[in-house]
Amino acid sequence: MKKGAFAILAAVLFLFILPVNAQVTVNSTVDDSIFVSYSFENLDADLYSAIKTNLDFNSSTIPKIIVQTLQEQNLKLVRWGLGPQPDVVYDGDTRSIKTEFFLGGSDIISFTFNRTTMNRIYHVRTDWRKIKVSLTANLTLDFASRLTKPLAEWQKTSPTTFFYESSEPNTIDILFHFNIPPSASRIQVQADTVTYEMPPLLSDQLINSPFLVLGAIAVALVIVLVYRRAR
Repeated sequence: MKKGAFAILAAVLFLFILPVNAQVTVNSTVDDSIFVSYSFENLDADLYSAIKTNLDFNSSTIPKIIVQTLQEQNLKLVRWGLGPQPDVVYDGDTRSIKTEFFLGGSDIISFTFNRTTMNRIYHVRTDWRKIKVSLTANLTLDFASRLTKPLAEWQKTSPTTFFYESSEPNTIDILFHFNIPPSASRIQVQADTVTYEMPPLLSDQLINSPFLVLGAIAVALVIVLVYRRAR
């Protein structure tokens, strides 16, 4: 067989073993923490099997990579926890894989108060998404290089939902959804940080209520009077 024909045949065979139409859909939803899910879909049989048998890939793999990556940037106030589904879910019928977890800590999500309205002003970083995940010995998904476009330039599919898609030949497509609460107001995005306001919680209202202070003073006075009479 001539070299040219062999090269063409090899290229065709190579295309057949790639994860054609494969994609990973990342959904992240913000509350007091961020709930994150990674769903790998439309995997070919060989890739699905390789990931499933990769002992280094489990429910803690991605959050640990996120924490380590942030620590290397001197962002150490980060925590994570397992999601409602604590184990990686493998679906052999659809050849899909799903893993989920929570992210938190003040280096990712924090809040201050609007002293006029007592609304909470949330500050949420999204650059934690820029990681590299080894799915198998031969396949690493480089979210760091493929999700470089800042959140401020992402598409908004709703006032509180940001979306970005990264497609490259011969690799897994990445679809990333970032959702802040529907009731968020005064939304501002600067680079990879989103800031928005939320109505105060009941606990916030009680703590900042003048009636609570007056009640505490009244209780203190009663205690003093009772103490004096007891003497």
